[in-house]
Amino acid sequence: MVTSIKKTSMLRWLRIALMMPIALSASSVSFAHEIGIQLYSVRNQMEQDLPSAFNQINQWGIKIVEGGGALYGHPVEEYRNQLLKNDLQIVSVDASFEELRDNPIAVVYKARYFGSRFATFYWIPHDGAKGFSLEDAKGAIEVMNKAGKLLKENGITLQYHAHGYEFLPHGNGTLLDYMLENVEHAAFQMDVYWMKQGGMDPTQLLQKYPGRFLSLHLKDRKIGTKNSTNGAADVETNVILGTGDVGIASVVAEAKKQGIRYFFLEDESSRVITQVPESIKYLKALDK
Repeated sequence: MVTSIKKTSMLRWLRIALMMPIALSASSVSFAHEIGIQLYSVRNQMEQDLPSAFNQINQWGIKIVEGGGALYGHPVEEYRNQLLKNDLQIVSVDASFEELRDNPIAVVYKARYFGSRFATFYWIPHDGAKGFSLEDAKGAIEVMNKAGKLLKENGITLQYHAHGYEFLPHGNGTLLDYMLENVEHAAFQMDVYWMKQGGMDPTQLLQKYPGRFLSLHLKDRKIGTKNSTNGAADVETNVILGTGDVGIASVVAEAKKQGIRYFFLEDESSRVITQVPESIKYLKALDK
């Protein structure tokens, strides 16, 4: 039974979403790639001054963003108005595993309200001490297929963003391989930093599963950083694209070959304001 809180949330999103057009489906005609940014990159700036943070993104020449999960104390209407004022569109709206498991229709309404074509979640709850297990993977697959089917019926594509803890061995591969092979109604987003952090080669993974990753998080890793498979790393190891050990040029070349449209910059470091413009310059240079 849906709780009263979930009913309230559902009705609120339904009221505001019905006024919005249906988002484009992921099966639409492919386009040239676009550079966007995950709003978490400017989380500190948004917390201090939301309009200025959005204006900064606009000044970088970025028009598409990923976020909408945290509103930083602002009413959702004001948050959306600030996006519109700065000519920013949330192409991929943030979701949580719990939302998708317990109330996926609310994720549909949220995506519809922001005009998003994707809904993306970033973490699967699991026992950190024991590590991500086969049972955790099976539970996630069930949620992704059920919620993904509902979202797909409403013009939204569900994506899962892996964090590296899924690279524990399973069969002849990893638990992420198992998920990629068994999820039918959802797609995946590749964060190339976390692929590298987990000990994988992001370019090779793209080549192994063409068409399964529909968008990228582009961030580079400081040379010499040690790998981990717990989904944790020092945010200060995020460096300007092209200066780390991820192999950004190779990833971008393969992504372009596959027709991946959305390249979301993500820089979690304290140097985000100075690093993002340099990362944009690097990506644009790859197009020449």
